[in-house]
Amino acid sequence: MDNPHTADFGFRDVPRAQKAKMVRAVFDSVAPSYDAMNDLMSLGLHRVWKRIFVNAIGAGPRDTLLDLAAGTGDVAFLAKERGAGSVILADINHSMLNVGQGRALSRGLMAGLSFVCADAERMPLPDRSVTRVSMAFGLRNCTDKDAVLAEARRVLRPGGKLCVLEFSKLAIAPLRPLYDAWSFKALPAIGQRVAKDGDSYQYLAESIRMFPDQETLAGMFRTAGFANVAYRNLSGGIVAIHSGWRL
Repeated sequence: MDNPHTADFGFRDVPRAQKAKMVRAVFDSVAPSYDAMNDLMSLGLHRVWKRIFVNAIGAGPRDTLLDLAAGTGDVAFLAKERGAGSVILADINHSMLNVGQGRALSRGLMAGLSFVCADAERMPLPDRSVTRVSMAFGLRNCTDKDAVLAEARRVLRPGGKLCVLEFSKLAIAPLRPLYDAWSFKALPAIGQRVAKDGDSYQYLAESIRMFPDQETLAGMFRTAGFANVAYRNLSGGIVAIHSGWRL
């Protein structure tokens, strides 16, 4: 049975009240090199995954998209470039949002964007105020994932859609040893060399393995009240896109 007083921080159990602070410290550390490390960690695939994800979100000119764990803005910028009416970039981490805001300014993308530093478990938005909610590679870092899903449903209007892109369970069993070696040996070493922080990338690798698999997360969507829940594996299940609708 889960301990209500602790939360997973990679392979460690930590006091539940401390996890958000510890995750924030990880992303404070990696923010300056985050984009370069994403390219190295995924061999550039994260860009492909995010393009497919933005297509799945399907935000049009009349939509307001809330992008949770927006980080340095990849998903938000793609959505805006592809016709989203307005995009709210929300992240618990000031350092990541600052990088994202700088990128938006340098690319002339500020029109229609707003930035909010907030916890995805407690968004300072009214009920039924947005038409799309997205979250890419952020849900696994949240302390209470069920609360995040419930909060996403709260802020969605009826007919609105939630899409989550997250690392999942590799479906090709013979590749798992190679994937484990890449995750637990190569990534911390690359993180130490590029970001001078191997420990943070060790945590990120561990957090992927602790995250619910595809069917479990789909069940969590349904429990939160979403309908027409579906998921799509990418790259053999290394990542998956989950979606659900508020009816």
